[in-house]
Amino acid sequence: MGQHENRVGTKELVAINFIMMGVKVGDDTPPILYDVLKNAAWMGPIIIALLTAVILFVLFKVASAYKQKGLIDIVFHLFGKYLGWIILFVLWLGISAATIIDSSIYSDIIVTMYFPKTPTIIIYLLLMAACTYGAKKGFGQIGSVSWAVFPYITASLIIALVISLRNGTTAFFFPFFGPGEMEVIKESIIKTSILSDYLFLFVFIPFMKDLKSFKKASWIGLILITLILIGGIMSFLLIFDYRSVQMLDYPFHEVIRYIQLGFLTNVETLFFPFWLISSLVRFTVYLYISAVIMGRLFKINNFEYAIPALATVFVFIGYIPESPDYLIFHLRENLLNILTPIFIFLPFILWAVAKLKGDLRREKTN
Repeated sequence: MGQHENRVGTKELVAINFIMMGVKVGDDTPPILYDVLKNAAWMGPIIIALLTAVILFVLFKVASAYKQKGLIDIVFHLFGKYLGWIILFVLWLGISAATIIDSSIYSDIIVTMYFPKTPTIIIYLLLMAACTYGAKKGFGQIGSVSWAVFPYITASLIIALVISLRNGTTAFFFPFFGPGEMEVIKESIIKTSILSDYLFLFVFIPFMKDLKSFKKASWIGLILITLILIGGIMSFLLIFDYRSVQMLDYPFHEVIRYIQLGFLTNVETLFFPFWLISSLVRFTVYLYISAVIMGRLFKINNFEYAIPALATVFVFIGYIPESPDYLIFHLRENLLNILTPIFIFLPFILWAVAKLKGDLRREKTN
């Protein structure tokens, strides 16, 4: 399966982490948070990150007991052939649903905001074709590309958000806790699966140089992701107020239309290529994760050959909804609510079973 070739290091995984989760500031994630947290939406990433840090700590404790084993091997080891297969099948459905729903949303962003005269199916096919090509190159190449584009994507996001803040209004911050402190905490916990990609990234431990690199990259990535989500959501609040953001499907793309750089017009076209590249990398990783899990579930040794077929199925399913503005966004919010219990409780279940088996005690002794 290519785990031992082109192993990925810390910097590459940091880039993958950021691109997979940090760039969610540019899709419909902010409106989902604003819908329930109002003007306190920027607090959501802080609470989500704190809970994610606890989940990562538990996962690292489990992973440390099994050296270079990834999530797939750990699940089979702890739960056996049949129950392990069921758990991994549920995870595969989760990552596949996320790929279908999110790629459909991103195709709609491209058509709605930049190419309104182009049929959505054409954009969707081109998007997934590019992701398929990237996924077939393997995880090592995905890591190299991610690190190569990481500085430019990060810089473009920061520049866009900083420049846009010139027109912000600090009065939109109040009332500070929006719907109330307890409501903010509760709703943030419900949306913790915004960072559930971390669970699926544990599939790639065998592809890493060592577990230490994986841990270091995860912590650095979590800090960067949290900062960019807070900064992005806060800038949308200062510019539009939460009521306006709730009515915007893609606030980031609306924000960059406000940017003015001297005599330059249509400045948003300068930021669009970087956002598009990050989207391609993100769905390439999603597609690869889905293919890796499917390969183990259905005993497909050369799972890379199944990637084109898998991407084709995703496109046809994702294109079924005719009104993405109405249906797909609600599907994504429901998917987040479904994935949150899995993301929160599965790591603790893995830890408890490993503890009962005595594997954690042996790891501590070693």
